[in-house]
Amino acid sequence: MGVEVVQFTCLADNFGLLLRDEATGAVASIDAPDARAIAAELSRRGWRLTDILVTHHHADHIGGVAGLKELYPQARVVGPRKDRARIPGLDLEVGEGDLVKVGAAAARVIEAPGHTIGHILYHFEEDAILFVGDVLFSLGCGRVFETPMDVMFATLEKIAELPPETRVYCGHEYTQANARFAQTVDPRNLLLADRAREVDALRAQGRATLPTTIALELATNPFLRAEDPELRQALGMETADPVHVFAEMRERKDVFR
Repeated sequence: MGVEVVQFTCLADNFGLLLRDEATGAVASIDAPDARAIAAELSRRGWRLTDILVTHHHADHIGGVAGLKELYPQARVVGPRKDRARIPGLDLEVGEGDLVKVGAAAARVIEAPGHTIGHILYHFEEDAILFVGDVLFSLGCGRVFETPMDVMFATLEKIAELPPETRVYCGHEYTQANARFAQTVDPRNLLLADRAREVDALRAQGRATLPTTIALELATNPFLRAEDPELRQALGMETADPVHVFAEMRERKDVFR
């Protein structure tokens, strides 16, 4: 029967994400930015929370876990084994290749270090859905806080190998700002220019720019295109190692305004 995904704004620019298994009615919150906003959305839809799937330890992703557990004490909290010390209240610790069930729906866990050491992704393969937390954004990627740049680059390469039709849900609405930066390092990319115009139109209407797809990001996201000749030429790094190209872009993005 498949799954339904609901996306809504939490805090300033986080996304609340609910996944409902249509066969069983089981519902997972992907991360928990704001217990009140998530509970309101659940109530509005008449859904009952059964699982909380945590991607990483940052406060804007786990700040609502305790509040949701108070409201839904039976809800199971799943999160990265490698970050157990920084994520209180985990009921199930998971790592690379583990299977997490939400009712009849199944997600394969992908370890994705870079933004944080313990960051994980949830890949619902049969439904072609990927929840990436703060590792990948549309037209961008997360800041690299806890690993060397080559580790983050390897994580993005792993994501890039997933099926192109995979729908990607990210933790924040950053696409418009990312588009402005992306066009400075990949100025000849016509698909990127089209995507930037689409994003501006969506945001002008108050609409979300997500989900995206792996295919769209491979065509437009500079952080997945470090081997593209025109992008490398625009950076003046035609002969550089792709990791160095990625690192240069990430460092430029960190100070971009």
